[in-house]
Amino acid sequence: MLSDRHRREAAEILYAAERRRAPVRPLTERYGGIDARDAYEIQLLGIRRRRAEGAVVTGHKVGLSSPVMQAMMGVDEPDYGHLLDGMELREDTPVPVAAYCAPRIEVEIGFVLGADLPGEGCTEADVLAATERVVPALELIDSRIADWRISLADTIADNASSAGYVVGEGRDPRELDLKAVEVSLHEHGRAPGATAPGAPGDPGDRGRILATGRGDAVLGDPATAVAWLARTIARFGVPLRKGHLVLPGSCTRAVDVAAGRTYTADFTGLGPVSLTFS
Repeated sequence: MLSDRHRREAAEILYAAERRRAPVRPLTERYGGIDARDAYEIQLLGIRRRRAEGAVVTGHKVGLSSPVMQAMMGVDEPDYGHLLDGMELREDTPVPVAAYCAPRIEVEIGFVLGADLPGEGCTEADVLAATERVVPALELIDSRIADWRISLADTIADNASSAGYVVGEGRDPRELDLKAVEVSLHEHGRAPGATAPGAPGDPGDRGRILATGRGDAVLGDPATAVAWLARTIARFGVPLRKGHLVLPGSCTRAVDVAAGRTYTADFTGLGPVSLTFS
């Protein structure tokens, strides 16, 4: 357990690392004894600072929602972070790679809430009843910890490695079997050594499939991850509100991004969503 002074110090270190795009060594190497409770308090210190600067919380994300990632981190439940309005990205606006430390993307089925979710006791049925629409989404993740050498406490303190998100149109979740939604992530754009970028469908396009997955890769059902989040953050007095976006976890592995490339995720029943990097 860390002192309040060390928690504030850690929050400042992460804040500076993000602002300067200069990743730092793991907090777990700096502070012996740091645990998940410390890490969530450090995360909240960072979010309070952003809100004081004018940022608005637009939703939350769930991380470590696949059994493989949980096993890698040595945990038996997911973690979570906050989404802020400044993280919202657009399909028609290229994202500068240089604005981040080590960006990656993940493929997610997002939930846009049409009503507040209950906290304690929240179920998958509650999630579906409160969801206005599910949307195809790409989450941009980034680590302010050098070389992604993260432990559980590192990623939690670093706002669950949140950095950005883009969503498509979506549809009513009751029209889909979310567990059976199939996804594929494609890469298009300039090939190494080429002089000009291609585009999806161009004769010279070198598009390729980078990853595939299904909705049930996320705790067996993406709605299960949202219900878990509602119950978990309720313990901290944090509600999931109408209008919030919830990203429940990736259906595929995370993929490193590169300038000059476009990444398109295709979802059966939901359609595509893309991000281009410059």
